[in-house]
Amino acid sequence: GLTGLRTHLLFFPLWLGYILTVDALVLRRRGTSLLTRSPRWFVLLFLCSIPGWWAFEVINERTANWVYLGREQFSDLTYFALASIAFSTVMPAVFETAELVRSFRWIEWWKDGPPLRPTRALLVGFVGLGIVMFILAMVWPTYCYPLVWGCAFFLLEPINAWRGHRSLFDHLRTGDWRPVFALSVGALICGFFWELWNVHAYPKWIYHTPGADFWHVFEMPLLGYVGYIPFGLELYALFHLFAGRRRVLHL
Repeated sequence: GLTGLRTHLLFFPLWLGYILTVDALVLRRRGTSLLTRSPRWFVLLFLCSIPGWWAFEVINERTANWVYLGREQFSDLTYFALASIAFSTVMPAVFETAELVRSFRWIEWWKDGPPLRPTRALLVGFVGLGIVMFILAMVWPTYCYPLVWGCAFFLLEPINAWRGHRSLFDHLRTGDWRPVFALSVGALICGFFWELWNVHAYPKWIYHTPGADFWHVFEMPLLGYVGYIPFGLELYALFHLFAGRRRVLHL
């Protein structure tokens, strides 16, 4: 097969093309989109995404669930710059796709679900669960690494609620689960394309997932795709640490 550096400059333009295409589809279907509503926040999404994904890279230093082939061919500064540019596309891609998912009629099935009110007990319970999940993942990463995908949501969503920032509880308190499903499906769709476009790339990432390293779809084990479902919720919570009460996303 092909070897050597060949796609290190292509990740950003590829995903920018995806983001703009999905934005145009959302505009066509809904009459509004992230880019047309606020070009400023459209750009800020890219900037917020960089530290958002680097946080997961730091956690991966402990869990070691993925490694980048070809990393050794870059200096630390060059790698940091190229990686940051690539990481900037994560939030825009997921949020644009979530808005596209939100435009389909089937999502209306989740408009009148069971209400989940942000009581003090529930929020404290969320934080406690998030702390336990994170500690287990850090202390026993070989067995508990899947808990990384979800712990950030349980830790950060209560903080957003307490600080008066926008949170999923704005919708869940009345039983509206549409944003939850839109974000989860949006992240899962992006996950499929991340893996599809990674498999023949170089540099590329590969996975080490003890206990789940079978039935691969591209480089990702099939069970690994489950992690994309809470990942969309984690990105939403991370973003609103920055965005506060601003209604940037129409979910």
